[in-house]
Amino acid sequence: MISIITAIHNQKNVNKLFWESLNKYTNCKFELIIIDNASTDGSAEFFESVGAIVIRNKANYSYPYCQNQGIKIAKYNWLVFMNNDVIVSKDWNTHIIANMEANSLDVATVCGIEHLETKEVTRSIKNRWKFIKNTLSIFGRSKVILKLMHHLMYINWESFTQKRYNDFLKQTKEGIVGNTVVMRKEALDKIGLWDDRIQAADFDLYLRVKKRELEYKDIKAVHICLDTFIHHYIRLTTYANPPKFVDSANLINIEDKWGDFITYFPKY
Repeated sequence: MISIITAIHNQKNVNKLFWESLNKYTNCKFELIIIDNASTDGSAEFFESVGAIVIRNKANYSYPYCQNQGIKIAKYNWLVFMNNDVIVSKDWNTHIIANMEANSLDVATVCGIEHLETKEVTRSIKNRWKFIKNTLSIFGRSKVILKLMHHLMYINWESFTQKRYNDFLKQTKEGIVGNTVVMRKEALDKIGLWDDRIQAADFDLYLRVKKRELEYKDIKAVHICLDTFIHHYIRLTTYANPPKFVDSANLINIEDKWGDFITYFPKY
């Protein structure tokens, strides 16, 4: 059983697609915790109508702040921090958890357009997605257009993701893909909550886990599970022009926190 924590601000079409894929392809009991940052388009009401737990903020808060809100009420031992602009693959939850258990990982992420097994493969799939997304975006970002983008990208989503599962079963590589982070709840005892000063929270998490691994050797670095692919539309939240974070005065640059340490672990 898993607790999925997702922060949103509007984007009802995206949210509906997100829910449809979660509901179709997740094969275990899960709770969906939505952190709604003052949506005005009925998104909060939509998620309530499908049985999600909705925390309603009166303003737009930063990503790590929202994830910590979800952690406080999450019931299950497996925590999933997931963007709303994703399409999950069949049995994604059991695939990534099996991979994590096989490799003794407390924190891991899925693979996707942003990061695959090699730079060459990643570059190729990024270019394909960029072409499809940019071409169809001139027609808007309705639910129909978003589904068409996804279809043209993969043609047969289930076959594409099943092939990757078969080809890369239990394989990993060190790194992070921030749209879907899976964590054992007990890992929080070692690394703590998300640092709500850092909006680039996924890379900050990677660095924190890596530092813990180097200093205490009681946790492994964050790894990408190459057998579990999730589609990420990428930057749809930016295109939605969300209001400024109400906690922006609290945010600092990741370089200010990590200094020289960050240079040893550059982003992919």
